Amino acid sequence: MPAVNITLQPRPELDPSVDHEIQAIVSGALQGETCNTDLAAGPWDFDTRPGYGPGSSMGDVIPTGSPRQGELPLEYREASEAELAARIRAAKATLGDRVVVLGHFYQREEVVVHADYVGDSFQLANAALEHPDAEAIVFCGVHFMAETADLLSRPEQAVILPNLAAGCSMADMADIDQVEEAWEQLAEIYGDMDAKDAEGFVPVVPVTYMNSSAAIKGFVGRHGGIVCTSSNARTVLEWAFERGRRVLFFPDQHLGRNTAKAMGVPLEQMPMWNPRKPYGGSDAQTLADARVILWHGFCSVHRRFSVDQIEKARAEHPGVRVIVHPECPMEVVDAADEAGSTDYIRKAIEAATEPTTFAIGTEVNLVQRLAAEHPQHTIFCLDPVVCPCSTMYRIHPGYLAWVLEGLVDGDVRNRITVPQDVAEPARLALERMLAAKPPAAPAADWENAS
Repeated sequence: MPAVNITLQPRPELDPSVDHEIQAIVSGALQGETCNTDLAAGPWDFDTRPGYGPGSSMGDVIPTGSPRQGELPLEYREASEAELAARIRAAKATLGDRVVVLGHFYQREEVVVHADYVGDSFQLANAALEHPDAEAIVFCGVHFMAETADLLSRPEQAVILPNLAAGCSMADMADIDQVEEAWEQLAEIYGDMDAKDAEGFVPVVPVTYMNSSAAIKGFVGRHGGIVCTSSNARTVLEWAFERGRRVLFFPDQHLGRNTAKAMGVPLEQMPMWNPRKPYGGSDAQTLADARVILWHGFCSVHRRFSVDQIEKARAEHPGVRVIVHPECPMEVVDAADEAGSTDYIRKAIEAATEPTTFAIGTEVNLVQRLAAEHPQHTIFCLDPVVCPCSTMYRIHPGYLAWVLEGLVDGDVRNRITVPQDVAEPARLALERMLAAKPPAAPAADWENAS
């Protein structure tokens, strides 16, 4: 069919800022709903309180002893958005190549605009390797991402997390003591976990999602396993199945289930491991028959999406293209047109040549930014309630200005370091992941997407 010229109707400029939308909703200037009106406050209001803060993870139980952020100086808390932006730009200009700022797709717009690199966890893990001469890497993301950057960067480079309270509830759902205990219980079922059978397979290969602590990555490295992201999960599972009879996949059950199901693994061969129950709540025969043992963890952002939301989007927007993240529950992935990583979603929208309506099931900061960047399309979040990631939202321009101006003054604030005994095996697991790059894939083949 020959190309057709389309005259687009002018649309008002879209504001990519979720913070502006939340402020307008809470003030009554905009009709809409947010999951917690406390999101309109500065994150420093919650730094002294236990918990993940307002947003999607506010109902999750935070482990005792989780990092807390000290009090942010008053000058940063009281500064306007414009003042903070000017101070960040000035500090970056002074520091030059001495600092690189990494920003995750889920960060608020007021932070992303200052990032030298914006991407998903897989892309930013690689970006951290590309600046060996930078004195500091400021990681605008969450704690496990900063740990990963520290693992991959040179020892003399400082990796900085602007707000120490920016953790991850999913990552916290698999702690090292629980995983070690699970491994011991599995050894009671399978025998020597390092012994290969007649065909050269070990009983279990551990696979951890990038959204896990350095301690978990270290465990995986010590036991012959590998790290994955949502963009290379299928490639990583293929790697694991070449070496083991089964995979122990943690902490996100949904990514593991959706990826393995797309590879043809039957659901009955994917038992759930609940760390609060003996043998994960399964019997010996179920574990013997298992191909993928799924840890009982999840992402609170992606658990908010539902089949009802998809059906409503289809009813209200005939022809809508529904794309969701593979951290969503299986029934949501099955009901969507496509599922893929954050970068897959971005590339799918960029590749659409005709005006299209997209309903997206992932974190609202990315969705709103994509809507602003592609006004020729109609792009909206499946969840009508504005509810950003609690911990990503803890990074605020005030903290970014504070750590950057600290570097200007020679003061390294909020440095993240991984102990060497953990770092060596964790680095091995990460290096296996970085080598397991998925092949180029067509747009519809989400499980191979990068």
